[in-house]
Amino acid sequence: MANWETVEVTTDLLICGGGMAAAGAAVEAAYWAQKNGLQVTLVDKAAFDRSGAVAMGLSAINEYIGYGAGDNTLEDYVNYVKQDLMGIARDDLVYNIARHVDSSVHLFEKWGLPIWTDENGKYVREGRWQIMINGESYKVIVAEAAKNAMTEGGFDIIERVFIVGPIMDGDRVAGAYGFSTREDKFYVFRAKAVCAMMGGAVHVFRPRSVGEGLGRSWYPPFNSGSTAFFTIVAGAEMTCQEIRFIPVRFKDAYGPVGAWFLLFKSRATSATGGEYMVERKEELQNWAPYGLVKPIPANLRNYLGMLDVDEGLGPLYMETAEAIQNLAEAYKDDPKAFKKKMKTLEAEAWEDFLDMTVSQAILWAANNIYPEQSRSEIAACEPYFIGSHSGGSGAWVSGPEDLETPYKWGYGNMCTVQGLFSAGDGVGASSHKFSSGSHAEGRFAGKEAIRFILDNNNLPEVGDVEALKATALGPLDRFEEFKDFTTDPEINPNYLRPMSFMFRLQKIMDEYAGGVVSAFKTSKSLLERGLELLAMLAEDAEKLAAEDSYELERCWENVHRMCQAEAHVRTILFREETRWPGYYFRADTPTMDEENWKCFVNCTYKDGEWTFEKKDVVDLIG
Repeated sequence: MANWETVEVTTDLLICGGGMAAAGAAVEAAYWAQKNGLQVTLVDKAAFDRSGAVAMGLSAINEYIGYGAGDNTLEDYVNYVKQDLMGIARDDLVYNIARHVDSSVHLFEKWGLPIWTDENGKYVREGRWQIMINGESYKVIVAEAAKNAMTEGGFDIIERVFIVGPIMDGDRVAGAYGFSTREDKFYVFRAKAVCAMMGGAVHVFRPRSVGEGLGRSWYPPFNSGSTAFFTIVAGAEMTCQEIRFIPVRFKDAYGPVGAWFLLFKSRATSATGGEYMVERKEELQNWAPYGLVKPIPANLRNYLGMLDVDEGLGPLYMETAEAIQNLAEAYKDDPKAFKKKMKTLEAEAWEDFLDMTVSQAILWAANNIYPEQSRSEIAACEPYFIGSHSGGSGAWVSGPEDLETPYKWGYGNMCTVQGLFSAGDGVGASSHKFSSGSHAEGRFAGKEAIRFILDNNNLPEVGDVEALKATALGPLDRFEEFKDFTTDPEINPNYLRPMSFMFRLQKIMDEYAGGVVSAFKTSKSLLERGLELLAMLAEDAEKLAAEDSYELERCWENVHRMCQAEAHVRTILFREETRWPGYYFRADTPTMDEENWKCFVNCTYKDGEWTFEKKDVVDLIG
């Protein structure tokens, strides 16, 4: 540790993260900071151009309202989001994102993102809320705009620096601390406000992919729960920590299915050809009123497929060949036109993957799968923690000041901790924001953070920097002290390495908190045993050891995952019902209890103790 340089950075607004929400915050905050003579600093653990969940590209923008053109209303979108989350969503937050999201999409197009248009110049819809894009370079385009805005203001973007955690001055956030993953440098960031926008969490649960495919997941594997850790440790109130997201995707390479369902109108079937969405329709009555709406909530669509698998009717398939043939059927009387249409559909089928999940195209090729000739396996993935997709976990933040909501305390998207803001995957109870909504929410949060600074324009105290440095770099010191105790540095009674730690965490969560191995089922007894094992894991986290800066990052990523894991287990235990079958199923409380549990479950971690409370779901939109 003694050889590591300490770098202290003082700024007005610190943006932690590099994904869509952080890019949105940077664009907006840079504009308002420049007007008011303030400084903005963005720090990202990766390279900003390819950082975040959009790093590999996307084939569609999943939230575009089109209300200016009369396509949809904001109220329609709020109701859609709430229905999809089985009645549990913040109307105020969803409405606020929805009213700003189209402007972000129009900016993307202005910056150079190719958006599909029809012969009349209208955006091509994949579904009611989705528009198609050529999005391999989506994040590069959005990042370039953010970098230009920051550069114009004379502000810094610091890459390859991992944020360990928050620095607090009483009940106010004072900054953050971390380390470089490229140089022997420890960083302390002192700021008047902080935007925590470091994504959600993956690899908390054991993934379906093993061996050489260990890093494969639907959600990017480098998202390790850093936002949740940051906000939880800062003492912020959290919400919906029980709502993890389980997408159904093409098996093993996690390729997207949205275009197949929405654009290609494909059916999902069991191995015997039965269409579970049709044959198990009566089951939806048990989850009324949410099971009776259109579209059917994502978790219930999952659940019906899982029932087929439970009865031995798996594997499940996407009927890709049938879908392509059906779309080309109108051209069958003209062989030349039919052949051309088939080629176009085949190209679109492959492009869907090449825009965002290249590995799925490789897997199809490796398994001799021709989508126009044969069906392909689909499966439920392992659980993920995200506030931006069809999950809902994240921080409990203040609603916009101009809306009549009981949940606001002065500055929009500020956590219950003074000066701490979040957006995107970091904010709970406002799902279905996706990439565009995360960017719009980031813009809103960035502007509100500048407003907070103007009203609270004093620097908080940072405290003991050397103590923070000793904490952050502790795993390096531990390895150096004990590495020669055994002939193999991988095996040592005085420490454990980050990979072993992650395997242990994933095994606990998989077996006790409803992962793949338990068919997403859990119970009070299993959860309580899981907490016992997590407590022992937390004790052993003090003995994590790192050989270099790369392993040091892995150590802290796993500590962050463990924090998210504990919040999740405790919240499922607190909510004594099953509200989201298909995401998880509590076998000891197997039904939905609308009378007692139509509420938010919020938790706070302070002074080593967790506290829980219910918060009312307030209907602002009819």
